[in-house]
Amino acid sequence: MTSLGNTTPEGFRSGFACFIGRPNVGKSTLMNALVGTKVAITSSRPQTTRRAIRGIVHRPDAQLVVVDTPGLHKPRTLLGERLDSLVRSTLTEVDVIGFCVPADQPVGPGDKFIARELANVGRTPIVAIVTKTDLAPPEKVAQQLMAVGELGEFADIVPCSAADGFQVDLVGDLLIRHLPEGHALYPEGDLTDEPEHVLVAELIREAALEGVRDELPHSIAVLVDEMGPREDREDLTDIYAHLYVERPSQKGIIIGHKGSRLREVGQSARQQIEALLGTKVYLDLRIKVLKDWQRDPKQLRRLGFDD
Repeated sequence: MTSLGNTTPEGFRSGFACFIGRPNVGKSTLMNALVGTKVAITSSRPQTTRRAIRGIVHRPDAQLVVVDTPGLHKPRTLLGERLDSLVRSTLTEVDVIGFCVPADQPVGPGDKFIARELANVGRTPIVAIVTKTDLAPPEKVAQQLMAVGELGEFADIVPCSAADGFQVDLVGDLLIRHLPEGHALYPEGDLTDEPEHVLVAELIREAALEGVRDELPHSIAVLVDEMGPREDREDLTDIYAHLYVERPSQKGIIIGHKGSRLREVGQSARQQIEALLGTKVYLDLRIKVLKDWQRDPKQLRRLGFDD
């Protein structure tokens, strides 16, 4: 392992963890809480995450790289198949797995399906994490801990809430305990290894997801076409991006009455992007229909979902 300096303390641990769970169990929110800043988009809509995004947690005695994966589910499209393949390949590449189950919902078929998948990952330690404890009374959390314990053999079982910070640091401690000793993998200031244009596209998609109808979230993709500082204006970044949907009716939903919905998306996204980049932002959003792009290999490649 290549050292990023000669000051690594004795016993320093570094390595990779991934969060796995069915859609909308709080994986991205928990990763953001561990990192201490927003590196993955969050939404009340299921299946928001579409990439294996890495968040980097820096501690004096360790560096934990958390890989946030899409929710594992039964795929209905080619995109869904590729996302599931991404999750399974990630499981084979990490040092420890965090299996997330929410406290406020009964253990269901999706959780049991993932538990069976995890039983086949070999010797990789698994920490079961009962998330969203802020949404359940203590007795329900206790019942959920017992129910999760019956799903498989886990190195640890821990309740936490990313929303109010309850035991988030303990989750980090338990994951780090399973990392090998070694030098830091990333420089001290890095919080993610995602390129800025990918983070920007994700923030635009997050803004577009808010308040839309149930069928829309899976049909929205975002691609940043051009991004850079404006000539003679280092304090202003110009961003040109396309939102892609599958049907003309979906385009109308995003645009809204006389463009009102698209303006709201632009305003919300711009605020988040300015916070990310530290500059003022000019954001130009266009909408385009790509018929059934989730099932089209050519369009999936174009939008960054490679084989």
